[in-house]
Amino acid sequence: MSDSMDVDDERQRIRERKKRELQRRLENEADPGNHGAGSESPSEPIAIDGPNHLEEVVASYPVVLVDCYADWCGPCQLLEPTIQALAAETDAAVAKVDVDRHQRLAQQLGARGVPTLVLYADGQPVERTVGAQSRATLEGLIEQHS
Repeated sequence: MSDSMDVDDERQRIRERKKRELQRRLENEADPGNHGAGSESPSEPIAIDGPNHLEEVVASYPVVLVDCYADWCGPCQLLEPTIQALAAETDAAVAKVDVDRHQRLAQQLGARGVPTLVLYADGQPVERTVGAQSRATLEGLIEQHS
């Protein structure tokens, strides 16, 4: 029971930190002279619009979970709430690649089936999974490489 409470406390701490970071970012946007990229991860998944964008995202954050998905994929749809929660509650940035729109990029990422999840740490791919994964599994991979 205390493990569950510890996990809940940790999630709440991360949520609070991300709220503060978002507030800081919003304040910084009001100051056009401030363009600090920082390494704080966004609390929403990032929709990737091409290979250059993915490279930029992977280079900008220490840990990035890339979700290669398709809108028609049932397991992808089941995984979506987990992907949203990981973006909001972990230190990893979460990126989404639509395999139908970006077939060549999905191929480069090794996505032979959907969903395929690729975890990057320090700009390098360190883990790849195929199929829907449990939230605990994905959180464990992120923590292992954070």
